[in-house]
Amino acid sequence: MGRETGPKCKRCRREGEKLYIKGDRCYSRSCPMSGRGTPPGERAKKRRPRKSQYLLHLREKQKAKRIYGLRERQFRKIVETAKRKKGVTGETILSLLERRFDNTVYRAGFASSRDQARQFITHGHFEINGRATNVPSVTLCEGDLISVKESRQSALRPFAEQNQGRDVPNWLERNAEAMRAQLISLPTAEDTKQTIAANLIVEFYSR
Repeated sequence: MGRETGPKCKRCRREGEKLYIKGDRCYSRSCPMSGRGTPPGERAKKRRPRKSQYLLHLREKQKAKRIYGLRERQFRKIVETAKRKKGVTGETILSLLERRFDNTVYRAGFASSRDQARQFITHGHFEINGRATNVPSVTLCEGDLISVKESRQSALRPFAEQNQGRDVPNWLERNAEAMRAQLISLPTAEDTKQTIAANLIVEFYSR
């Protein structure tokens, strides 16, 4: 499946904020968003033109897709799934995105970015509830346990130690020594740590 292969920092500049898609660099001073706020290909303007409603909806959808590293077909499938569930559709979308296997590995601090987490999973380094799983798009449920295979722990431990200082969300319980984490509750919209206006995404797909 194809993915965006261009410079990742340009994606953050396009959305006007840090999307944390390049791992450690996003937390360092070398991040371009620390000093350059203009979108790629545009000069700084004294007053930016007013955005249309369609553009606001589109940019919010694109931002969410880029944060979680999804293609349009995957993202649309999540939106359709959220519409069929009870509750607020926008909040359900964010919960489903957070509960993806690759995002959970990243949130637990076992990888520096979601891209790296996806690579670790496809290479067969992780298990869900003791069963080997190499599909990053699996949606986890409350109580599920993710862990690094015992035979792969020595290879992945340096990456986990590198991310020990990162905060773990309150819906995850991490055991750094055993290299596993458990989903102790369902994530809420506030747990995404990103300024995603999910209602704009719902409105985009309701046109």
